[in-house]
Amino acid sequence: MLPVGDINPVRRTPILTWILIAINVLVFIWEISLPAQQLNNMFLDIAAVPSHISANPFGLESLLDGLRSMFLHGGFEHIIGNMLYLFLFGDNIEDRLGKILYLVLYFASGYAAVYAQVVIDPSSTVPMIGASGAIAGVLGAYLVMFPNVRVRALIFLGYIARIAELPALVVLGFWFVLQLFNGVASLGAAAAYGGGVAFFAHIGGFIAGAVLAFVFMRMVPQPPAQARYDMLYDRVGRR
Repeated sequence: MLPVGDINPVRRTPILTWILIAINVLVFIWEISLPAQQLNNMFLDIAAVPSHISANPFGLESLLDGLRSMFLHGGFEHIIGNMLYLFLFGDNIEDRLGKILYLVLYFASGYAAVYAQVVIDPSSTVPMIGASGAIAGVLGAYLVMFPNVRVRALIFLGYIARIAELPALVVLGFWFVLQLFNGVASLGAAAAYGGGVAFFAHIGGFIAGAVLAFVFMRMVPQPPAQARYDMLYDRVGRR
């Protein structure tokens, strides 16, 4: 199931979401200009490595490594997937929370993702790279704030694919359950093979984003749930 759009118009231009996407893309362009060995060494030097962070969890270098990791990616599929999710869901979180709380949620979720993976595999020497954890926080926030919004998703049924409109609760709930299942399944494999997808980073980021959204919704005045739903679809002429 791949989200391709949501029926959730915004009131303001999502400037910060566009800036985050632009920074990620520019950093990736720089990455692919480097020779492979230099790129790998760079990941080891400036990205979040669990064994380094577990040795000094809250030292300045660990915090900087976690921040830098949020803007590094491992390939075209990695960055395209991440930026697609940020483009689809980030604008509405920025619109509803405002720029400051949106940035707090984004980066706090990114750090939660890093430390969740470190807790699961503290001795790993494989760098953690990607905006996935921070974006997972955006998805968690979206699930809390817009559970009934319809999301267009590409559903694959064998060799056949079709577009369906499903509630965000279904689309993002499925994404989270898939991360949880794969995370549990990867526990033994991580020790045996190393590397792979940091599923627990996704899980940690998602939970952090959901919790922060729940808190921030009580800090920023929100219309009643039914009123939010009515306003949403009145804007696009849909029911």
